[in-house]
Amino acid sequence: MHIAVAGNIGSGKTTLTNLLSKHFNWDTHYEDLEDNPYITDFYNDMQRWSFNLQIYFLNTRFNQILSFRRSGKTLIQDRTIYEDAYIFAPNLHAMGLMSTRDFENYFTLFNMLSSLIQPPDLVVYLRASVPTLVKQIQKRGRKFEDNIRLDYLKRLNERYEAWIDSYNMGRLLIVDVDSYNFIDKPEDLSVVIDKVNAEVNGLF
Repeated sequence: MHIAVAGNIGSGKTTLTNLLSKHFNWDTHYEDLEDNPYITDFYNDMQRWSFNLQIYFLNTRFNQILSFRRSGKTLIQDRTIYEDAYIFAPNLHAMGLMSTRDFENYFTLFNMLSSLIQPPDLVVYLRASVPTLVKQIQKRGRKFEDNIRLDYLKRLNERYEAWIDSYNMGRLLIVDVDSYNFIDKPEDLSVVIDKVNAEVNGLF
């Protein structure tokens, strides 16, 4: 079984992935930002490095999914392959940070690769307001995230909501991060775990 945690930058994906994996004893796969060869360059010059970064994510996530399905284990993943294609790449294109030529090239490749994989059995979407995102980004203090602009987060949130509104590839659970502080409040985490448990039981 493949569970994925989706959400904007700073929504708490990595934290919730870790907490759920410990509770349910699931294998995990995190978004490896520290070893990403493009991420720092991208935040310093988005227009120059946007295409390179999105191709890197597409390549690594595609190979991860193939590995997940071959393993036969239940695994929880931090971020999906679909978020890059339906949120991050189109947003970069709309902001003039990725050329139309590069965007069309990227999306053609995504369509081909996505036809070869199964979507997650369950997507847990972390919905968070921009102030909550900013607070959590500042709290974790990643150097390469210092240059993230508020309008960038706002645009991403709008695209996330549009994607989630039309999502129909499998089970979907929406967690309102503004209402459930699963990072600091054990009682809120228990509520989220109960919601995830109900969805997972519904898969059988």
